[in-house]
Amino acid sequence: MAGIFSESWYRIANQRVALRNPVQMRRQYFRGEKWYVIEDPFTNQFFRVRPEARDFLVRLRPDRTVEEVWKECLERDPEQAPGQDEVIRLLSQLYHASLLQYGLPEDSVKLFERYRKRREQEVRSTLLGIMFLRIPLLDPDAFLKRTLPFVGPWFSRGGALVWLAVLLLAGKVALGHAGALMDQSQGILAPSNLFLLYVSLVFIKVFHEFGHAYACRKFGGEVHVMGVMLLIFTPIPYMDATSSWAFRSRWQRALVGAAGMLVELFIAALAVFVWAYTAPGALNSLAYNVMFIASVSTLLFNINPLLRFDGYYILSDLLDVPSLHARSARHLNHLCERYLFGITRSTSPARSRREAVWLTLFGILSGIYKIVVFSIIIFFVADRFLLAGLIMAVICVFSLGLVPLFRLGHYLLHSAKLERTRLRAIGVTVGLAAVAWLLLQFVPFRHHFRAPGVVKAAAFVEVAAQAPGMLVEIVAPSGTRVERGDLLLRLDDPELRYLRALAQAEWDEADARYRSALNTATADVQPLAAYRDAVRQRRERLEQRQAELELRASMDGLWVAPDLEQSMGLWVPRGVAVGSLVGEEGFRFSAVISQTQASRLFDGRIRDTKVRLRGQAGTTLSVEQLRIIPAERDELPSAALGWFSGGDIQVSLADATGRTAVEPFFEVLALLETGENSDLRHGSSGAVRFSLPSEPLLPRWLRAFRRLLQKRYRL
Repeated sequence: MAGIFSESWYRIANQRVALRNPVQMRRQYFRGEKWYVIEDPFTNQFFRVRPEARDFLVRLRPDRTVEEVWKECLERDPEQAPGQDEVIRLLSQLYHASLLQYGLPEDSVKLFERYRKRREQEVRSTLLGIMFLRIPLLDPDAFLKRTLPFVGPWFSRGGALVWLAVLLLAGKVALGHAGALMDQSQGILAPSNLFLLYVSLVFIKVFHEFGHAYACRKFGGEVHVMGVMLLIFTPIPYMDATSSWAFRSRWQRALVGAAGMLVELFIAALAVFVWAYTAPGALNSLAYNVMFIASVSTLLFNINPLLRFDGYYILSDLLDVPSLHARSARHLNHLCERYLFGITRSTSPARSRREAVWLTLFGILSGIYKIVVFSIIIFFVADRFLLAGLIMAVICVFSLGLVPLFRLGHYLLHSAKLERTRLRAIGVTVGLAAVAWLLLQFVPFRHHFRAPGVVKAAAFVEVAAQAPGMLVEIVAPSGTRVERGDLLLRLDDPELRYLRALAQAEWDEADARYRSALNTATADVQPLAAYRDAVRQRRERLEQRQAELELRASMDGLWVAPDLEQSMGLWVPRGVAVGSLVGEEGFRFSAVISQTQASRLFDGRIRDTKVRLRGQAGTTLSVEQLRIIPAERDELPSAALGWFSGGDIQVSLADATGRTAVEPFFEVLALLETGENSDLRHGSSGAVRFSLPSEPLLPRWLRAFRRLLQKRYRL
């Protein structure tokens, strides 16, 4: 707490000020403590003060000086009355917020001058936040007030029960069509679907914002701003529900924040029914897009509390920590001032140790997440519009890098807080920056990278159907050890049996005619012999096809066909693999290396190579020999490595097998050491780790960034 007396008190002691007439006050409780919220209807701004500050403000009148009011408060409550430093700070903040009224004529001029400066600051903030540009268009409050009697009943217990029942029924329908839902999601970003996706986004966002607006109006708030926000240059609607900040109940404030998502979930549930019970077409596709936007992407985006969207305000209300973002920033500043710069009078905005922990974690995580999100957005835009991405990158570097550095320099050189500890603050700041630079630039750190892959036996063959047929018998079950020539399974082709019988009858007829001609018609012997040979060749080909319906082992090994029983009675086309024969003498690991990582393999910098398999996290396999195939490939060694099977490699949507990679890669074959405790199985997936020489982090990051620019933008 600041002291009772201040050296600057003489500057305001004889001033005669009061709160402006439109200003209103409301009592609220945060974490069990009483606070007062000051509302300015002219600017739709809200401010929060303690009860002792409120007692001081309500006594201010144009016919009384500040010192008279302060002395009265000091006499009434010496322990809780604000000190002179606190009064100076409070009046200064209210003055800059245009909430104070002076008895001087020139105060009106200053009022509009402060308003003009605040508008200029808002314009600068808007330009710096170009990726989230807001354009107000209309005042919907009158419309909301007229239609509230029709919409308001939904914000009740009965409405909540209807909402829950519809969501449960939609969830049941969605589970029953889970396969079709997953299949249709593969084309959600297809060029032909982008228009419907955007229409669905606008449709959902309109109802989302009206959900906020009606909830705010339901509990007595006013909504005077609704417009369009250019979210990454994409126009979507928005509204301003700032008046909900004055609600006394935190549950009402949280419901206003969650109303948009609740409306979206309800619309998504209705879209499930439309999608499930309509035939493929425009309406079916539109319902699926609405479902996707409302239930997946919007929830994941809005519910995240690290960005200042719905989730942030809901978390702030539920924790009873107003202005969570600003207070976390002030708390982090306090930690630096108190423990790094040695400012003993620095105070934290946290009211308890638990709140201090919340503010610290939130401030650090939100800062990191903000940088990550902005980076993803910049790359997303640059992939489509390179010039726009470059402009956004320059703005972000300026607003998130240069501006904070300039403010830090101004703070270190001119802040009155550092009057006694300025040299220490400058020394600590420069020292930390130097240590960080030396640590990143010169201190080597362990360096490695991983690549996905699959285990393959040194000797294995794919067993495929040599002739088409129906699977009728499995002679050797999956997991059986077989020898070369053993029968594995039988196929059957009724048409082939008929053709064989027909060919046999033709052979019998041709042979009989040939033998008869030898005794009676010598001139017909040669043509009949040629005909008999042709029939014999056709019969032999059919017998060969019949023999091919019996699949036999071509080598000694383990017969692996785990899903073969499900194919009993089904038609197996020619060339389709039905299983594998796996040798058990040796195994190798086939890894997929991206083009950006391949250079490290060819320059001979690999120090060590280890392999770990999924499901065997505690087991590390050594590599006896490493072989790099010096040629680009695009067909994966196994479909298990592609996105369709849960792998890490992006594959082409046009390939139904899921083995064609979008980008070419290099394949590395690692011969594995097989010990007594190793459990190696053909087809097991995992990752290989290549250890490189230790290297400082900063050169490594810069090199990776240059490679990224060269690969994606040819810069």
